[in-house]
Order: sequence, then structure tokens, then C-alpha cells
Amino acid sequence: MVRTPLTPEERLRGERLGALLRTARGERSMAAVAASAGISAETLRKIETGRAPTPAFFTVAALAGALGLSLDEILGGCASVRTAEPLSA
Repeated sequence: MVRTPLTPEERLRGERLGALLRTARGERSMAAVAASAGISAETLRKIETGRAPTPAFFTVAALAGALGLSLDEILGGCASVRTAEPLSA
């Protein structure tokens, strides 16, 4: 199966997710947070560094729970800011 290349926006969203998770993790070890979320430390490392910019929903949900974040907080921290486009007449 060939994977479609990620768009620059998808890569940027992945970088934002990684930064958000690193900040939320604080001083806790990567291994401890990963174990709490039920994922490997390597998976968390890849997400935090942007090497896995599109993790599965349930992975993100598990990390949110382990870090005490809501999915709304994650979405807000990762969403891109779009400018409003004028409506066509």
C-alpha cells in the first residue's frame, strides 16, 4: 500500500501536536507517560518529534487521558489558523 505524501499543513499540525504533548508532559519521563497511555516510548518519541505527524485517534485520546488534556485542548493547540475567505456572490 502506497501512502499519500503529507501536505505541509499536515506536517505543521503534527509538529504542533508534538510540541503540545512535550509541554503537557513537563518533567514526567517519556517512558512513564507512554506506559500510562498504553503505547511505546518510541511511539511517543516519534509523535513528539514530528516523525509520526498523523497518529491514530485512539493514540491521541490515550495520550490526552494520560496527560490530563481534553481532546478540545489538543484540537485547539493543533488547529491551524485560517483567514476568512470572502463569500462569492
